[in-house]
Parts: sequence; structure tokens; C-alpha cells
Amino acid sequence: MTQNPQHISGVRENRALLVILMTCFGIILATSQPCQTPDDFVAATSPGHIMIGGLFAIHEKILSSEEHPRPEIHKCVSFEISIFLQTLAMIHSIEMINNSTLLSGVTLGYEIYDTCTEVTVTMATTLRFLSKLNCSRETVEFKCDYSSYTPKVKAVIGASYSEITMAVSRMLTLQLMPQVSYESTAEILSDKSRFPSFLRTVPSDFYQTKAMAHLIQKSGWNWIGMITTDDDYGRSALNTFAIHAAANNVCIPFKEVFPAFLSDNTIEVRINQTLEKIIAEAQVNVFVVFLRQFYVFVLFNIAIERNIKKIWIASDNWSTATKIATIPNVNRIGIVGFTFRRGNMSSFHSFLQNLHTFPRDNNKPLNEYVMLLSACAYAKDSDLSQCIFNHSLRTFIERNFSLRNDFLWDYTEPGLVHSIQLAVFALGYAIWDLCQARDFQSPNAFQPWELLDVLKNVTFSDGKNSFHFDAHGDLNTRYDVLLWKEINGHMTVTKMAEYDLQNDVFIFTDQETKNEFRNIKQIQSKCSKKCSPGQRKKTIKSQHICCYECVNCLENHYSNQTHMDHCLLCNNETHWAPAGSTICYEKEVEYLNWNDSLAILLLGLSLLGILFALAIGIIFTRNLSTPIVKSSGGLMVCYVILLCHFLNFVSTVFFIGEPQNFTCKTRLTLFHVSFTLCISCILMKSLKILLAFSFDPKLQNFLKSLYKPIPIILTCTGIQVVICTLWLIFAAPMEENVSFPRVIILEREEGSIIAFGTMLGYISILAFIYFIFAFKGRKLPENYNEAKFITFGMLIYFIAWITFIPMYATTFGKYLPATEIIFILISNYGILCCTFFPKCYVILWKQETNTKSAFLKMIYSYSSHSAGSLAMSQASLDFTNSSITMTSPRADGKSAASQKSKALQAQALAHIWRENSPGVSKTLPRKRISGI
Repeated sequence: MTQNPQHISGVRENRALLVILMTCFGIILATSQPCQTPDDFVAATSPGHIMIGGLFAIHEKILSSEEHPRPEIHKCVSFEISIFLQTLAMIHSIEMINNSTLLSGVTLGYEIYDTCTEVTVTMATTLRFLSKLNCSRETVEFKCDYSSYTPKVKAVIGASYSEITMAVSRMLTLQLMPQVSYESTAEILSDKSRFPSFLRTVPSDFYQTKAMAHLIQKSGWNWIGMITTDDDYGRSALNTFAIHAAANNVCIPFKEVFPAFLSDNTIEVRINQTLEKIIAEAQVNVFVVFLRQFYVFVLFNIAIERNIKKIWIASDNWSTATKIATIPNVNRIGIVGFTFRRGNMSSFHSFLQNLHTFPRDNNKPLNEYVMLLSACAYAKDSDLSQCIFNHSLRTFIERNFSLRNDFLWDYTEPGLVHSIQLAVFALGYAIWDLCQARDFQSPNAFQPWELLDVLKNVTFSDGKNSFHFDAHGDLNTRYDVLLWKEINGHMTVTKMAEYDLQNDVFIFTDQETKNEFRNIKQIQSKCSKKCSPGQRKKTIKSQHICCYECVNCLENHYSNQTHMDHCLLCNNETHWAPAGSTICYEKEVEYLNWNDSLAILLLGLSLLGILFALAIGIIFTRNLSTPIVKSSGGLMVCYVILLCHFLNFVSTVFFIGEPQNFTCKTRLTLFHVSFTLCISCILMKSLKILLAFSFDPKLQNFLKSLYKPIPIILTCTGIQVVICTLWLIFAAPMEENVSFPRVIILEREEGSIIAFGTMLGYISILAFIYFIFAFKGRKLPENYNEAKFITFGMLIYFIAWITFIPMYATTFGKYLPATEIIFILISNYGILCCTFFPKCYVILWKQETNTKSAFLKMIYSYSSHSAGSLAMSQASLDFTNSSITMTSPRADGKSAASQKSKALQAQALAHIWRENSPGVSKTLPRKRISGI
């Protein structure tokens, strides 16, 4: 009779369901039973000459009766695969030492206990560690001195949670029993005054939180949330991270602290409340999470269900948890984590591959794993961990046990396994150092406190690197920075970088990981937008420094990066920047350049003046014998005056171009000396003409005594030379850079203003004397009358230099030397034109007046007029003096006046002609002269 296949299939499904229900019922009955004897505490044990204790949270929690509480310890539930693997890592490490030559002839034994993630259970197991060796009653003796006390174990490895570790450490401190933790990272455990017997093979949370803050700052985030538990571990992490975050200008506006222990009924409610707050904080997109794996598992399941996409920064407690990585759709959220640096895992991998051959006697976790694995034989690999967590049953099926060793390897956390290996190796090397001269096999060979002293200073190895504990009992290895990413449809935890604790830097493994990190940085988690280059952050009224507004940099300030706290100041001496600038611009150096149009114009005028002086010199040389040249004082005097004008025009060249010490000293010295010589020569020439046409005997005698041409010229010029020399020696002018907001003006600093004013004042005094002489001679004969032109030239000079003073005081920059050039040209052109242009006009276009006869006629007319005037003045004076005694004029009065006038005329004519025409006496008859 053939059976219906569907019926057979239904029967099998019913049988499988019946088996599962029966096993679940058995689990409930078994796990609700409290422990009966102290041995029920022991999870795994192996005998040895030297015993080492172990504390691992193999189960997540315990079942206790809340309705009728009693002082009893119940069984643990919720088997944790990852912690079970940590237990195997300790066993494997001890087996490695036992199989090595490190402790030849001595075997390390172990007693491993399940803490059930519960402080009370852990305290009970710690009492067994402290109980006296070979005591059948498992008692801890009370002593004042435990130096010779021999406890059951010599050292303890564990626990994982800092809250539990602290409680254990306080008890072990009573006997100074070494405690080496492989995962407890709370910073407070580094305090040796409170935990003197505690050491750990992992860094303190001080470094982990520092690395997190650095990563956050490096990613450009500054608006962060943090979720922790309300225990010593969570509070310590929160406080330490807050300090490092503030140092990196990172703010924590969102803080959520979960109770250390939540029941299954309340945890989802609390997490939902937290997620509501997270949704409300829309600008917070990055969260640092210091939670137990169970909390994170529930948190992520609900977050994924509610489609909350954030970046989560994982602490070492759950950063490599495969259980969390297998949550459905976990790829929707981004996870970056920190874990302890991994070591060589090949030996442990081989151990797992051969785990089915390992003895299960006295190893309850291994036996329980075998049963749970059999119960979940039909579960997929992705669901197996959760199945084991939720179920427990006895089984007689072993054939499936060896088929899932790869599953264990997938759940292995390499960083923690390496830390456990280092803890065992540290104890092994310390025991070897301590017992070299002792009996290894004797339980009383050493006491725990002696082992502690050696352990603090021991140097040990994992086969590749050497390690030692620092002064705080910490092992400061590097962190691995992890990135969770989806590969072939599965969430994979990959290494992105290493964090060097000593140098506070991230070391990326390759370019691909750098690109991955760059992609993470695209996530924005800030209170305010990023400030662009050219702006700075301005803090607004808020409790957080991360909230700010962006303002443009002020003038002469710049910012060349984004998100700068302050603008940088340009070097005001050489650079400038407009408001909102990203760079400093080099200031334009300004001076009267050769290419400047104004400079070209002034140079053209100076060149024209030089050409005028040369042309006048040529004209006078070609007409050397004419009366007009002779009446100008002679060719030598004219050459000297023209040379002075030439030098004055040349001096303007030194005012153009970049100021230098040589040009600053040369230009004014050359002008002042040459202009003084010019004024002195013209002054002597005017004095000579006044002397020639003076008919007052007293004035004539005074002028004769004053007229010393060469001494006076040398004296007048020498005084100016002395003034200039003193000026150059004691307060010489020099180049000076004057910095303005956008330009640097190169100009000349005059040195002593008093000396500069003295030079100008001295020239002004000479010019004024010259002006007086010129004014006195304004009525001389026309061909000799330079005075009215010179008077006009002096007026131009005085007006120019009086105007120069206020303009010099108010002008700056390249226009200052231009102003000086202009006034030099005005002065020079005024005197040159008024002195020589009328004579050149006569020479070139009035040649009929440039003859001896014309000059004699002009002199005769002038002398007749002057003599008549003088006679009339003399007659008036004589009449006044003799009016009292004279009653009537004499007939010969007119004749006397006429005779005197004729004598004066003859005298003037003879003097002038002797000066300018020495040979005239040979050509003119004496009768004509006497007649004149």
C-alpha cells in the first residue's frame, strides 16, 4: 500500500514540531531550577599545577522569580555564541602554553565561570577564587595578613563588562590577586590607588573616545548624539568622550542614558522613546553608542523597521558582533566601529576546525553548544545565532556538530580573541619569571601578590610582537577602525584603518579605504552650515559652541580653508586683503616711475630746459663781441650761470625712479648748491651794474667797497655747501617705505626738517637780497636793464616756493617728488627766462640795437636824464640851505648847475664804456667825449 507523499511530509513536520515543543518545555524546567551545589557555578575546568580563573558572560541574563524573591542564584539563559568563543580562546591559549616549552613540566589549569552578565553571580564566583586551596568547605578565611594565604587560583582573567570587573577587582584587591581583563575599558580602572591588582590587555576608553572624537572631527562632523548605559562603563565613556569632543570642537546636543538593566517588557518601550527623540533631532546624523550587544540588537531592529538612517559609531563592545551584522536589512544604516588590534588567528582557527575532537568533560558551555546546535539543525546560518540565543535543549544527535564549524569562525571577534591570548601569555611569562628558582609544581611556590609584582613589569610576546604593561596597568596597542559594508549580499565587517594611540593619527590600509572614508564624510551632521573660504565662524547665543553663523573676514584678514574659527591677519607691511578674501594680495609698490606719464612730462620739461641752456650758451658764444653779451657780465659769468641752470635741470632726474640712499642725498644737495651759485653770480652782476650807474657819490663808494665778486660768490656758495654737508653727516635723507592699506609708497625721508628748512631759507635770503638789488636797478638803461625781468623772475620764485610749503606738507606718495620737480622747474625757468630770453631776443631779432652806437646813444640819453634829475635835486637842496641869506638869484646859477650835470654825464659814460668797450677812446675824438 502506497502512502501519500503529502501525508508523509505532514507527519514529519508534526514530529519535528513535537520535538521542538518538548525540548522547549524541558529548557524551561531546567533553566528555572536554581543551582544545587557550588560546582554548578563552574562552566569549564581543567586541573593543573597552577590554576587560573576565568570570568565570561556566556549567558546574557538569569531567570529569577520577581514575585517571591529569595536569596538564591538561578540558572542563566540566552546563550551567547561570541562569548562562548571567548571562553574557547582562553582554553586554547592555556593549551598553547601547556604544549610549549615555556613552562616545562608544569601545567596550567583553569576554572572558568559564567557571570551571566550579573554582578551578584560574579561576586559569588569570585568568592570561590578567593577560597582557601584544598579546603573542602569552599570557605574564605578572614585574615589581617594574606601574604602567606594560598587561594584556589593564582590569577583571574576577566571580566568583560567594566561594571562587573570593578566589583571583582575590589574583592581581589583583598589578597592582591592579579586580575587581567581582556575587554573592560573603563578609564577609572587605570586608577591604581583604587584598583591596584587590576591589569588589562586592551587600551583604556580614554584612547578609544579620543580616537572617536578625532575621527568625528576628521569627518567634518560636530553635531553628535551619544547613547550609553547608566553604569560605571557608560558614565565613564560619556564623560571622557565629552572632554575629547570639546577639545575637537565637537558638540553633543543629544545624550541618552539607558538603565544598566532593563527587562524584556520595558526595553522596547525605552528604545522607541529614544528613537522618537532621534527623529526630532534632524540635524544629528551621527551617534556614538556605548551599549551592550543586546541593547544594540534591539535598537537596530526597531530603527531599521522605522527606516531611521543614521551613522552609528560602535564601541569595541559590539563593533564586531556578528549577531548584529546578521540583522535583516542592517545595510540600510551606516556603522563605523573601533576594535582591538587583531593578531595571528591561524592557530585558533585550526582549534575551531577540530573542536569536535576536543573533550567535552567538565565543559558545560561546549556541551550546551552541542545541544543547541542540534536543536537548531534546521535553521539557516543567518538565523542560527538567534535560534541558539532563544533555545536550549538536550540532544543525542552529534552528526550535525562538525558540520557548522565555519559558523563559529564567522562569529569569532579577532580583536577580543587576541586580547584573551595576550592575557594568558602575560600570566605564563610572569609565572616563568617568578618560578625559575622555585618548585613549579608546588601550589605554594608563590603567592598571588608575588605574581602581581612580576606581572606589572613582565615583557611577553604573541610570537610576533613584544608587549608590556604601562604604569597604569594598560596595554596600549593600536585600534582597528572598522567599516560595515555589504559584500555579495552579506554585511561584512572590514578593516578601514588603524589608529596609532601614541601619535594620534589614522593609518589607512590602501587607497580604497581612503575613498570609503571620503564617502562617509559626505554625511552631514552639523548645527550650522560650513563656512566657505573668506569667512569665519561667529558664535551665536547658544549653549553649544558648534552653533554659529558665517561672517566675512574683515579687511586685511583672510581665511583659506572652510570652517575656520578665525580669520588670519595679512602682513600689513607687504600685503592686503579686501573683506571676505581667501588670500592676501601683495601691495602695489608705488613711486614716481620712469614709465609714469607725469614723470615723462616732467622729464621732457627738464630736457627742454637743458636744451634752452645749451642754446643760450651757443648764442652767447657766437655773439661774444656784441655789446649785449658784454653788458651781461661777460661770457665767463654767463657760462657759470648757465651751468647752474643745467645742473638744476639735471637734479630733477634724481627725483624719478625707486628712491635709494644715493639719489635721496644727491638730488637736493645738487639743486641747493647749484641754485645758490646761480643766485650768487646774478647777484654780483646786478651789483656791478648798479655800481656803474650810481651817480650818488656816497652810494657809489658803498657799492665799490661791497663789490668783491669772487669772494662773495665763494662765500655765499660755501655757506650752502657747509649746510648741506652737515645735513648729510648728521641727518641725511634716506629712502623710506610708507605702508598704506593697499599700496607701499617708496619715498624719501628728509632727515632733519630743520636742516632742510635752513637750506631753503638760505636760498630765500639770497633771492630776497637779489630782489632788492633788482628792484633798485629797475630804471637803468634799457640794454642794461635786466632788473625788471629779474624782479619778475624773483617774484615767480617767491610765489612758487611760498606755495610749495603747504603743498609739500599735504602731498604724499609719488606726487611728492613730482611736486618738488615742478617747483624746481618753475624756479629755474623763471630765472633762466627772465635773465637770458630778453637778451637772446635782442641778439636774434633786434640786431640794430645791439651795436656800439646804439648803446652809446642809450647811455647818453640815460645819463642826461639822470644828471638833470640829480642837478635838480642838488639845486633844491642848495636853495633850501641858502634861502635865508639869498635875496635874489644870481645870474650864474643856471650855469653852475649845467656844468655839474655835464660832469656827471661824462663820468657815467666813461665808466660804462670802459667796462664794456675798452677801445672806444681810440676811436672817439676827445672833443666829442668832453662835449658829452
